[in-house]
Amino acid sequence: MAKIVKHKSVQDFRPDPYVATVLNCAMWVIYGLPSVHPDSILVITINGLGLAIEVIYVAIYFTYATWAKRRKICIILAVEAVFLVIILVVTLHFFHTTDDRSMFVGILCIIFNVVMYASPLTVMRMVLKTKSVKYMPFFLSLANFCNGVVWVIYALLKFDQYILIPNSLGTVSGLVQLVLYATFYKTTQWDEDDQKPRSEVQLSNA
Repeated sequence: MAKIVKHKSVQDFRPDPYVATVLNCAMWVIYGLPSVHPDSILVITINGLGLAIEVIYVAIYFTYATWAKRRKICIILAVEAVFLVIILVVTLHFFHTTDDRSMFVGILCIIFNVVMYASPLTVMRMVLKTKSVKYMPFFLSLANFCNGVVWVIYALLKFDQYILIPNSLGTVSGLVQLVLYATFYKTTQWDEDDQKPRSEVQLSNA
């Protein structure tokens, strides 16, 4: 996001991970509601914060995107909003116990969590094609990996299969991204004004 603001352009960065994460966080907020899955205060608070952050990211991306990309983002967000309202109404109206609501929303959360973790595949494909990690942010990949690991541990402690399954896949996805980053870092053609954190250089030399 800092790079996008600095260049006043989204360049070849893709919005996929951000709009996917908006939906994912919103779904987990619904899952963590007391009327859906009681005693999930950690789930609802962290994903509520994550939703706010992702909305800010999407807003920044939208500000500097081309009209075609803006239209795509608007369509996706509108579809997501309608979908979330439908899910919330169906969950509270047609399912009358927290177990049933947890199962219904939990299965959907698994699906959309996998979508969120799979969204960088479009960027990973670009990395393999260009042998460049310029448009695959290192810290986003690292955060995805660490996020997956921590939620796997949390799910194992509570034995919540709805959290365990997607985050196990997310851990693998994050690990693959880090491997790609380490593999193609040296072949990346950086712009002269690109900022390369020392930690990234150390990773490439490891």
